[in-house]
Amino acid sequence: MERLCGPELPFWDLNTTFHTDQPDLPVCFQLSVLACLPCIYLWVVSPVYLFYLKRNNRGYIMVSILNRFKTVFGLLLWIVCWTDLFYSFHEMQQGQTPPPIFFITPLVLGTTMLLATVLIQYERLHGVQSSGVLFIFWFLSVLCAIVPFRSKILKASGESEVPDKLRFTTFYVYFSLVVCELILCCFNERPPLFSDTVTDPNPCPETTAGFLSSMTFWWFTSLALKGYKMPLEAKDLWSLKKRDSSETMVPRLLAEWRKEEAKARSQQNLSGQAQYAKLPPSKANHLSGDEAEDNGPKEGDVLLSNQKAQKQPSFLRAILKAFGPYFLIGSAYKLLQDVITFINPQLLSLLISFTKQEDVPLWWGYTLAFLMFFTAFLQTLILHRHFQYCFVTGMNVRTALIGAIYRKALVITNAAKRSSTVGEIVNLMSVDAQRFMDLTAFLNMLWSAPLQIMLALYFLWENLGPSVLAGVAVMVMLIPLNAFIAMKTRAYQVEQMQHKDARLKLMNEILNGIKVLKLYAWEESFKQKVLDIRQKELNVLRKTAYLGALSTMAWTSAPFLVALTSFAVFVSVDENNVLDAKRAFVSLSLFNILRFPLNMLPQVISSIAQASVSLKRIQNFLSHDELDPDSVDRKNTPGDFSVTVVNGTFTWAKEDPPVLHSVSVMVPRGSLLAVVGPVGCGKSSLISALLGEMEKLEGEVSIQGSVAYVPQQAWIQNATLRDNILFGNAYNEQKYCSVLDACALTQDLEVLPGGDQTEIGEKGINLSGGQRQRVSLARALYSDADVYLLDDPLSAVDAHVAKHIFDRLIGPDGLLKEKTRILVTHGISFLPQVDNIMVLGAGRVSEMGSHQELLKQNGAFAEFLRNYALEDILEEDELEDELLDEMEFFPEEELGNHHCDMMENEPVMNEARKAFMRQMSVLSADGENPRRRSVRRHGCSQRKRGEPPEKKKELEKLIQAETAETGRVKTKVYLEYVKAVGVLLSVLILLLYGCQSAAAIGSNIWLSQWTNDAAGNHTQENVQMRVSVYAALGIAQGLLVLVTCLLCRVYSTLHAAQLMHGRLLQGVLRAPQAFFQSTPSGRLLNRFGTDMDAVDFLIPDNMDIWMRTFWYTLNVLLICSALTPVFLIVVAPLTLFYWWVQRFYVASSRQLKRLESVSRSPIYSHFSETVTGSSVIRAYGRLDAFVLMSDAKVDENQRSYYPGIVSNRWLGVRIEFIGNCIVLFAALFAVIWKETLNPGLVGLSVSYALQVTMSLNWMVRMTSDLENNIVAVERVKEYSETKPEAPWEVEDKKPPPEWPTDGKVEFHGYSVRYRDGLDLVLKNITLDVKGGEKIGIVGRTGAGKSSMTLCLFRLLEAAAGEITIDGVKIAEIGLHDLRSRLTIIPQEPVLFSGTLRMNLDPFDKYSDEDVWKALEHSHLHGFVRNQPAQLQMECAEGGENLSVGQRQLVCLARALLRKTRILILDEATAAIDLETDDLIQSTIRTQFENSTVFTIAHRLNTIMDYTRVLVLDKGKIAEFDTPTNLISKRGIFYGMAKDAGLVQ
Repeated sequence: MERLCGPELPFWDLNTTFHTDQPDLPVCFQLSVLACLPCIYLWVVSPVYLFYLKRNNRGYIMVSILNRFKTVFGLLLWIVCWTDLFYSFHEMQQGQTPPPIFFITPLVLGTTMLLATVLIQYERLHGVQSSGVLFIFWFLSVLCAIVPFRSKILKASGESEVPDKLRFTTFYVYFSLVVCELILCCFNERPPLFSDTVTDPNPCPETTAGFLSSMTFWWFTSLALKGYKMPLEAKDLWSLKKRDSSETMVPRLLAEWRKEEAKARSQQNLSGQAQYAKLPPSKANHLSGDEAEDNGPKEGDVLLSNQKAQKQPSFLRAILKAFGPYFLIGSAYKLLQDVITFINPQLLSLLISFTKQEDVPLWWGYTLAFLMFFTAFLQTLILHRHFQYCFVTGMNVRTALIGAIYRKALVITNAAKRSSTVGEIVNLMSVDAQRFMDLTAFLNMLWSAPLQIMLALYFLWENLGPSVLAGVAVMVMLIPLNAFIAMKTRAYQVEQMQHKDARLKLMNEILNGIKVLKLYAWEESFKQKVLDIRQKELNVLRKTAYLGALSTMAWTSAPFLVALTSFAVFVSVDENNVLDAKRAFVSLSLFNILRFPLNMLPQVISSIAQASVSLKRIQNFLSHDELDPDSVDRKNTPGDFSVTVVNGTFTWAKEDPPVLHSVSVMVPRGSLLAVVGPVGCGKSSLISALLGEMEKLEGEVSIQGSVAYVPQQAWIQNATLRDNILFGNAYNEQKYCSVLDACALTQDLEVLPGGDQTEIGEKGINLSGGQRQRVSLARALYSDADVYLLDDPLSAVDAHVAKHIFDRLIGPDGLLKEKTRILVTHGISFLPQVDNIMVLGAGRVSEMGSHQELLKQNGAFAEFLRNYALEDILEEDELEDELLDEMEFFPEEELGNHHCDMMENEPVMNEARKAFMRQMSVLSADGENPRRRSVRRHGCSQRKRGEPPEKKKELEKLIQAETAETGRVKTKVYLEYVKAVGVLLSVLILLLYGCQSAAAIGSNIWLSQWTNDAAGNHTQENVQMRVSVYAALGIAQGLLVLVTCLLCRVYSTLHAAQLMHGRLLQGVLRAPQAFFQSTPSGRLLNRFGTDMDAVDFLIPDNMDIWMRTFWYTLNVLLICSALTPVFLIVVAPLTLFYWWVQRFYVASSRQLKRLESVSRSPIYSHFSETVTGSSVIRAYGRLDAFVLMSDAKVDENQRSYYPGIVSNRWLGVRIEFIGNCIVLFAALFAVIWKETLNPGLVGLSVSYALQVTMSLNWMVRMTSDLENNIVAVERVKEYSETKPEAPWEVEDKKPPPEWPTDGKVEFHGYSVRYRDGLDLVLKNITLDVKGGEKIGIVGRTGAGKSSMTLCLFRLLEAAAGEITIDGVKIAEIGLHDLRSRLTIIPQEPVLFSGTLRMNLDPFDKYSDEDVWKALEHSHLHGFVRNQPAQLQMECAEGGENLSVGQRQLVCLARALLRKTRILILDEATAAIDLETDDLIQSTIRTQFENSTVFTIAHRLNTIMDYTRVLVLDKGKIAEFDTPTNLISKRGIFYGMAKDAGLVQ
């Protein structure tokens, strides 16, 4: 250095720098180190920065005044620096020899200023609006220039005149220019030309935010303000940045994944070729779909080579390549932060030494205090920057994963679909993608934790020497304990989830079958079943709580135990070891730093384990086979045939046997081909094969032109009716109207509440089956395709409508007469009008030709026609159907629409006769013939008021959810929870938390006293006493924690959860039937699922952490204030600021969370909807449009998620700033009152203050989470207090045990309505039925037939009049007493999952013998005997594993078991074939001979031999007499019988 500065200018001089009250740095140091620091920084950073700018060009910014000023100042700085340089040369010429430093420094500074000026322009050309690199450079320059600024003034004031006037002047010019540059750097440039920010209506302010604003997240403040003033709405949120959108992220991931797949394939081919030669030829079976060319290896070969070299493409590598680079920036910040963390303990040790020494100047103490503040603040900024990068990466990964999974789900083969159900794929999207997102936040801990541990141990070793190993040993011993607890907890969680799933599944069934439960009076039994599951769930939760208490104790006591062992060993090992304040408190703060990585490491590792499972699942799903787009030749080569199949053999999955064998068919352009055949013969499969949905094993398929497809089960989107029909095509009014007309939809539009703008619910829930099918047809017609594939579209509509549609649409004179049509049908009446008929049998074409040709051939088909032509015509008019009636009042029943696979739709019945017969009897009517229009309209108007269609229901649902939750949560809700826990208990728990925190303070104050022994030199005598009291206080704290946790988690909160669930269940089961019509079951399930989850888990967790952080923060403030009472002055403004930030944050974050969850469900519901209709979407070629729709929904969700992440960063920076201020003031006051305080207390207060930031942060988070979750209490309470129906049992009005003995039923002036405010459904009914009479009830749809039965069971309460049974007024007795003495066989057979025995007799009232007898009479005996489990046979949810007919027979068996004097039979319509129906009727005639039977008849032939028939019309009795009398009267009944072909 002497060579540089010369002998006169020393580089360092302790007397002038440290041992003085006016410290100053030597000139040489100023000129060399201080001047060059900023320059070194800029030269090191700029190459990297220039490379970054080159890669990320954001466009070009116009030259602005700001930019001009920056450039001019930069050039001036360069001139100023070089003025100094030339002045030095000038001095040389004058004969003076300035030291070399006077040449080097100006030269370096000047070039650096030039570089800075160049950077200013380069940034402008690359669209940088605010530069972080230059800001730091100017900031460093100002910082380094402050010292010479002061020292030059000091020197000048000490001397009479200023020496070296020129350098003095240039320096101050230089200083003012640098300050100007720094100020200018805080302002932003305009956005680049043509950037998104200019065009976007609501751009994210982050894109235009300056460097300072970005570092402190100041740009978020505007949204926080808005959220504080009023609840945020979706329209207030910013647009998603382009780089975070699906449009950018998904292709990025998919591109990398495609590369990985290609790589795996090429490696496989190499290994495959090597082994290909060795295989014996006999191994090969049929060609696999992908390698249908002759040169490809056979499938067998490929399989064998796979076993040896199964190289799966790595999805992990694809993710790392796509998102790794961005994530690494975050990791760099983390590294920086880890290093800075360890500066503060060093500063603390200096501060404690400072308080001990007498002769140290005061300024040194102030410097230390401000340095502590500055490092803590820097650490805050860097940490949150790191989190920002990590969370954004997580968000991007989730976007990309959902996009990739969605795109894949649209093209997987049917075989793959079987291995991944819709539910599983939705899980991939929600759960697995979420796991990745959660992991990214803490992934860096994987390397950061070991680094922090090593650094901490190094500094501790410096402090305490080898005795630190004792402390570390304790930590290491705690790791397996924590790991064990974590593993057990995970296992319990899995178990708890299984119970929860079982409980929700059962609840779902209860809600879907609630009507049946009420009719049978089975609520008690099912309530018990739910409570049993809930009890198991609570037992698991209790075990989890025990473990949780242990782990909390370990976690709170760990730092204390470590300190205790280290200090005890330290003082015992060697008599000369003295525990002074510096050692003790620096070690404590290092132990506190250690706590976090040690606790996080096991968590991160377990998260990684979970994420790796998810990774594998996603990878397997993305590796599924895709449908071969070339399996159907779609080339538009002109020819006579639109559809040709040559020798086609098809299967659903490569490993399954073929479903269609060597099918050959050629359909001429513009002709109509009908495909007929028995159930399960492959008609639907043929359509699927033409669409390319099946695996083609051999043969050729070609279709010319575009395709429209109408599936057997109509697929309806959750959109408006018009959107469903347009399906993405442009709206053309004339065409649209003609389509509606042809599909007979015009009248339906008049009835729907919003016309064609009516929102259709999921799966078309608010349309009847026939309407859905017609909408599906309309969509096909509107698409104006060349080839129409119609899969039995006429079965769901009634005969009149079917005829209308055939004539106007499909038939020879229909709108489609020019097009090629392939129609799968069961309706025989249309066959004479088609061009060709193809008869399928067992997967082969058995006959083909025109109607006349087939009759001449006299084969199986001709036989059919002769048998059925007559019946078909007879049946055609007999079209009574209750469907609408049911729809109106119980739309929930419609939720049971299960979309099953094409193959499962048709239970295979071999004999064609049976199948056709069933088809005949099932002409499932929709009640849509014109004669009934008026009734329908009436029905719908009722629905309009009572049960709004899904659109309104959705709105209403959102509004309800919001009214419960907007704004702050009421104190009442907290009190509600406290009441459930128990008021005294709550107070006790609160006190216990206070005690444990007092113990913690006590032990630390004791430690500070102990360290003061060192000063007084009486260390040895008291060591035993000091160690033992310290230990006692610490152990007391641990025990208090344990007791509090056990009391709080194991007893009180679980008790509250049990209580609340019990009340909720009771409230729902006691609710009247009307409640279930106006409340969607999804909403109720949400209460039992999500909201109960919050009560079980989240609220207790939040409360626990909140209480602990609250007491901790209170302690810090108390200690600091006790030591230096002045501290209280500071506490007031800080508390105010804290409260203000917290209110802002909580208001916005609560609403953002809500918006995020509201926008999340559409992603999944749109997805499951898409998967269900994927074949339709593919057929119409709308894949890309649906992908865009899904992306838009994901982006919408991320729009509310992103501000949520930022709000946490915004909060963190502000709250930690408060914490840093507390550190600053604790240190400052320690310096000021250094005389009165002993070092132990200084150490205590500052080390406590260093920890306070963490707890402040957690406290705000927990306040916010608690506010979000406590709402669950309110929501659960809302349904616990629903208005119940009449009591189940009335003690003083119990009917005699054998009642009813005769079965005499009387109605006296009886009227009823469905809900208050609706019209009467039955008006003034009076009739008298003697015991044992058989009464048939008939009438048009909506005449009130079903209502009669509901009244007998009091599902509807009387509006006027009364019903008596055997002289007992049914309105006066308990509902269960009434309902258990009547029997009903309902229209839809509802079964619950469980054993068959449970379904027949849930209360175990009857012996097995009785049950078998009932099964025998109901003709199920043989079927059940053949089952391996017999009576214990498991029924699937909704009885899916039994056929509909069998389910109906189970309901009959239930009735036979109860064998009451009154039986109500709501006759099944489209559910069963004639055979089952005859069985039921004959059983009822024999078994219920003496009972009174009411039958709601749809097929009149079943009631022609009844005692009397009751004809209802518009809710009044129209006719009531014996069938023969009624026919002779020639009234309504006669007309109906005539329609049914029963009278001539």
